[in-house]
Amino acid sequence: MCITTKRLAADAAGIAEAATLLRAGRLVAFPTETVYGLGGDALNPAAVAAIFTAKGRPASDPLIIHLADATDLPRVVAAVPPAALRLGAALWPGPLTLIMPRGAAVPYAVTAGGPNVAVRVPDHPVAHALIVAAGTPVAAPSANRFGHTSPTAACHVLADLDGRIDAVVDGGVTPIGIESTVLDVTGAVPTLLRPGGISLETLRDLLGEVALGGQAPTAGAGLAAPGLLARHYAPRSAMVLVVGPTHLALAWLRKRVIYEQAAGRRVGLLIPDEDAASLADLGSDIERLGPASEPDTVAHRLYAALRALDARRPALILARDLGATGLARAIRDRLTRAASGHVVYLSR
Repeated sequence: MCITTKRLAADAAGIAEAATLLRAGRLVAFPTETVYGLGGDALNPAAVAAIFTAKGRPASDPLIIHLADATDLPRVVAAVPPAALRLGAALWPGPLTLIMPRGAAVPYAVTAGGPNVAVRVPDHPVAHALIVAAGTPVAAPSANRFGHTSPTAACHVLADLDGRIDAVVDGGVTPIGIESTVLDVTGAVPTLLRPGGISLETLRDLLGEVALGGQAPTAGAGLAAPGLLARHYAPRSAMVLVVGPTHLALAWLRKRVIYEQAAGRRVGLLIPDEDAASLADLGSDIERLGPASEPDTVAHRLYAALRALDARRPALILARDLGATGLARAIRDRLTRAASGHVVYLSR
């Protein structure tokens, strides 16, 4: 595969050119409020197939369809459950993906052969303008090679997909920095499949009961939603996440860094600002994520910091968990999958 990838400005001319490419069945990366998506015409089987090829994505991993407005839902879903109507009215446009029954026009490749389809309405002016200009629902997983750290800037897209896609619309750094929340509303009880930019607490405030799901399927089965594999969002370097009280986690990090350095291995630390100050004397390669008390800042910086640290090729990346409340739950999910499940749990 060898394509000349254009870097388009996020102005009227750039968006118009990108929309023309989408209508022609080509692939265009674009910013959303979460991460950059790799867009293709969701109703064009050839364009959908090209997304999987460009990313190296397995056919068992479904795609999310992006709409300009909730009024476009009949184009891609067979029915809109009452919970979806309530959530859409309250939270769309925004970082919420809803799983609903697949509409007949949606190719089965989009849903990994399943009966349901993932849909959201992004809250980003460039994404909205592009989808409106294209005039079609846009299937768009994250714009990176499959399994790698998601892109939050156009340069990240090009680092992974230059020469494999037609264009990227450069809309700057994405504001949230981690992917959307995925909620299955097809059953009697809505089920959280992937935590993200909308918290579990917000969903429960709106709906009442929300179950927790998100387990990967058995071998050979398709995923119910994207982002459920044990290894995802991952750097090339080995990675370990430590979960537990702050003082215990810091002590564990210090001990592990000293052990690795004694063995001649270089360690990278992906940690909040407070940890960086505490561990600075170790001489490790540190990427600061912002204050631990500001999970929105940590989420915004997370993928860019992980990419920057990984580019320096440490033998091991160590990260600390920030809890499971609000946006921190989504950060824990991404770090756990980035570490391929290599998590150390500490207790008092």
